[in-house]
Amino acid sequence: MDEFIYDDNKIKLYNEDCLKIFPLIDSESIDLIITSPPYCMGKEYENTSDDINSFLSLNKKVIYEAQRVLKKGGNLCWQIGFHVKDSVIVPLDCLIYQIVEEINKTLSDDCKLYLHNRIVWSFGHGLNAEKRLSGRYETIMWYTKGKEYLFNLDAIRVPQKYPGKKYSKGKKVGQYSGNPLGKNPSDVWDIPNVKANHIEKTAHPCQFPIAIPQRLIKALSRQGDIIMDPFLGSGTTAVACIMEKRNFIGCELKKDYISIAKQRITDAIQGKVKCRPDVPVIEPDKNQKVAQKPEEFKW
Repeated sequence: MDEFIYDDNKIKLYNEDCLKIFPLIDSESIDLIITSPPYCMGKEYENTSDDINSFLSLNKKVIYEAQRVLKKGGNLCWQIGFHVKDSVIVPLDCLIYQIVEEINKTLSDDCKLYLHNRIVWSFGHGLNAEKRLSGRYETIMWYTKGKEYLFNLDAIRVPQKYPGKKYSKGKKVGQYSGNPLGKNPSDVWDIPNVKANHIEKTAHPCQFPIAIPQRLIKALSRQGDIIMDPFLGSGTTAVACIMEKRNFIGCELKKDYISIAKQRITDAIQGKVKCRPDVPVIEPDKNQKVAQKPEEFKW
């Protein structure tokens, strides 16, 4: 087992199958789990024989273990998209929901996983489909272990669209109607995905942006909590944990990705990791020629 420890056990990486690491973790010892499992579509980090049955088998085992190690009141976030083959899609979040419901049948109410949001992660750019509409979103299934849980909305509020709006009638007439700290960001998150020239891009082909785990960490954990990512990939969740002063445990099978994660973690500790700020997407400047419709396109 290849274990790599940073900063006196606060950041632990394992170059190993997460199902071999879970048995080493005490029950009810993890505060928050954030991950994005393989979609089983023959990516370079997957087996060519992987399919929907492979996806179901793996996720049943991992979610069962995730529920066990999660503290009561802890949070579980499963970021997932679609299995695509021959232009036919399977919405993987539906399969995750079914898996969790089956596991819940074996648990007491205070240990069940309860779904609070199906967060839609929307992004403006990606592969262009030819036989269907181009996919531009994935989902994050946010579960809690038990019905009592941590949720710090103030940590992730976003600017009000109309901060000067006031009540026009009733007991609060004349008072500002919005929260001075900002508004609830809702369950639709518009965050650019990590493709092409994105500042965070590494060699990993399916990397998600730091802003996703960073928001979840702020809202669903406290400083000093232990966060886990059983499918570490290029180390994005670990980087977000360092930025938000959390402890971390991660597992990754491929040595190349572990090496990338180690470098990103080192950069994060030194305060020089490449990161796109979690700010609204900038609308194109219509004065720029590239944003203007060519004469050939006009009709």
